[in-house]
Amino acid sequence: MIFITLGSQKFQFNRILEEIDRLIESHKINETVVAQIGACTYVPKYFSYQNYYDREEFEREINKSDIIVTHGGTGAIVGSLKKGKLVIVVPRLKKYGEHVDDHQIEITKQFDGLNLICPCYNLKELAEKIKYIRECNFAKYSSNTNTIMKSIEEFIS
Repeated sequence: MIFITLGSQKFQFNRILEEIDRLIESHKINETVVAQIGACTYVPKYFSYQNYYDREEFEREINKSDIIVTHGGTGAIVGSLKKGKLVIVVPRLKKYGEHVDDHQIEITKQFDGLNLICPCYNLKELAEKIKYIRECNFAKYSSNTNTIMKSIEEFIS
């Protein structure tokens, strides 16, 4: 199963939903797709969705999924990696009114540089990314929360 999560901010990300619909309609995606579409105005035709899931429902959808397709938000990326999921990141772009700037490109590059995710900067490549992601060898995600906490404690002292 593929789970799409587009965050909970006020920005639309209609073009990714339109592309997923196109890929399902053309049989380039043949597995179940479920999405949390947030503030998008596009209404998916070929997959189930909700604007927002509560925390329990969201966790359930993530757990059932093999592949997570997400925007370039760190929370969505890290949450999916912590669960050991295959993650395709499509950064939101300012030129489409998807965010105020293009910082999600930089976030995506950082996670890609660590070999943790599959980046998708061009939606025309999404079908190929979905098709081949299971063949990729990604690094195992390891949280650095303890290191950060220790640095903060040392700074305060």
